[in-house]
Amino acid sequence: MNLTADTLQQTMPKAPRLWLEVMARELPEWEIDTPHEVASFVAQIAHESNELTRLEENLNYSAERLMQVWPKRFPSFEIAQKYEHMPEKLANYVYANRMGNRDATSGDGWAFHGRGPIQITGMNNYAEYGNWLGEDLIDHPELLLTPGPGIKSAIWFWRMNNLDLLDDDDNVRLETRKINGGETGLAHRQAYFDNCLKLLEAT
Repeated sequence: MNLTADTLQQTMPKAPRLWLEVMARELPEWEIDTPHEVASFVAQIAHESNELTRLEENLNYSAERLMQVWPKRFPSFEIAQKYEHMPEKLANYVYANRMGNRDATSGDGWAFHGRGPIQITGMNNYAEYGNWLGEDLIDHPELLLTPGPGIKSAIWFWRMNNLDLLDDDDNVRLETRKINGGETGLAHRQAYFDNCLKLLEAT
C-alpha cells in the first residue's frame, strides 16, 4: 500500500493539506500501515476532529447544555448560569483536581483542555505525551494545534490505548467504544472507514 496525502484528501476533503502530508508520512513509521489499520485511524480522526478542522475542545456551552453534560456539577440552572459561554472559567472548574490538574485557581483546567485530533486533556496526559514526543507541552500546550505534534498525539493515543489490536476487522465498533466510551457517531465513523478502505485497497 502506498499511502499518500492525495488518497487521504479524498477521504477527508476538508482537511488542511499539511496535516495530511504529515499523516501520510507518520502512520507507516509507527506501523499503522495496512489498509484496515489506516482506515480505522482515519475513521476516528475524521469524526473526532471534523476532518482535522476542529482541533480544540469547544467549551462554549449554554446553561441548559451544562446541566446535560455535567449534571452532578451543575444540578441547578442558577449554578450553570454562572459558567455559560465562559470557556476558560468552565474548564478551570470542571477539570480542577483531575488528571494531574491543580485547583480551579491554578488555571490548569484551561491550560490543559482538550487539544489535537483526538483531544489530549489534563496535565498528566500533556506531560506523558510530551515526554514521548520530546517536547515541553507543559509550557507550550499549543503545539498540539500544529501538524507534527498534533498527528503524533493521535498516534500516541492509538498506541497507548492498544487500538492497534482492534483495527484489523471491517468495522470500527470496538475502536469507537475505546475512544468514545460508547458508540456515538458510529455510523459516521463507519462511513469514513468504508470509503477510506476502498480507496486504499484500490492503490
